[in-house]
Amino acid sequence: MATKIIHADMQIPEPNIARLLFADVRLSPIWLVLRVYLGWHWLEAGWGKLTNPAGVWVGDKAGTAVGGFLERALSKTTGDHPDVTGWYAWFIQNVALPNKVLFSYLVTFGEIMVGIALILGIFTGLAAFFAGFMNAAFLLAGTVSSNPWMFIVATWLVLAWRTAGYIGLDYFVLPRLGVIFRRKTGAVS
Repeated sequence: MATKIIHADMQIPEPNIARLLFADVRLSPIWLVLRVYLGWHWLEAGWGKLTNPAGVWVGDKAGTAVGGFLERALSKTTGDHPDVTGWYAWFIQNVALPNKVLFSYLVTFGEIMVGIALILGIFTGLAAFFAGFMNAAFLLAGTVSSNPWMFIVATWLVLAWRTAGYIGLDYFVLPRLGVIFRRKTGAVS
């Protein structure tokens, strides 16, 4: 059986459907709607934590709410079909809970920054990555709620990073960073 040698200079072409969905600026209005919708959800969640009158996310009692969330996640590690896996329970017990005040601030300001970045369309791919990362963390902690659909949209935005921020600040910022939008047949590179 012959082994095919892959050369470093070879590239696998992007399928036409992937190019249409994720690189064609004609679809950027669709990505704009999804991006702003997801961003609004993140901004609203983070703003609610920041302005919480009890101060359980930021302020004097910071860490209280996230500590309760993490304790509830640990309670989901038992039974025939646990919602939280053992390795994530270890992470919660040994990393997150001892640093619950830090995590409280990270969640609050992370949600706000992701929300603002997605709404404005700046560093869209990176913001969508961190949105998906937070959704995955919440899902691993056994919280379903809106996290599955938010994770899916965030993943799509990561894939469409070239056009998802095209109607946004990425249009101006990314070319300055070396990501150049070409005006050839509506494609973006």
